[in-house]
Amino acid sequence: MVTDADIRSLLEDVKDPEVPVLSILDLGIVRNVTVTPDGAISIVITPTYSGCPAMDVISMDIRLRLLEKGHRNIAITQQLSPAWTTDWMSAEGREKLRAFGIAPPNPKQQFCHEEMFADEAVACPRCQSHHTELISRFGSTACKAMYRCLDCHEAFDYFKCH
Repeated sequence: MVTDADIRSLLEDVKDPEVPVLSILDLGIVRNVTVTPDGAISIVITPTYSGCPAMDVISMDIRLRLLEKGHRNIAITQQLSPAWTTDWMSAEGREKLRAFGIAPPNPKQQFCHEEMFADEAVACPRCQSHHTELISRFGSTACKAMYRCLDCHEAFDYFKCH
């Protein structure tokens, strides 16, 4: 009998198409995995923001991964409430972002709200300096901002907390 844990281990191979260094489990968008006694698999996912264009690709990649392993009775649903938060990202996922050159989101107790966004202390993922500046509120995707390190002079994406 296939277990929920078995399915979760397969989901480790499903990557976020916008940040392929992260699995969907690292990202924290997998809300629930259920396997019934008859082998039906139900997976609930939450987008990082409503209208996220990657969700259709992620759903298809989940389905393809499970089909590849012989699973046929698969239901994938999206749940919008409660809204996804960067708090759901795994510690391993945050470190993978940093190693990939993307600054991971700061903890919420820092300046994680709109009014103070420009003053947020974001560490450079390359040299770890906090001597950085906001270039643009939007980076390569809507969930990231563009920063520049004033010490090593490298531009980098910051995965915005929300």
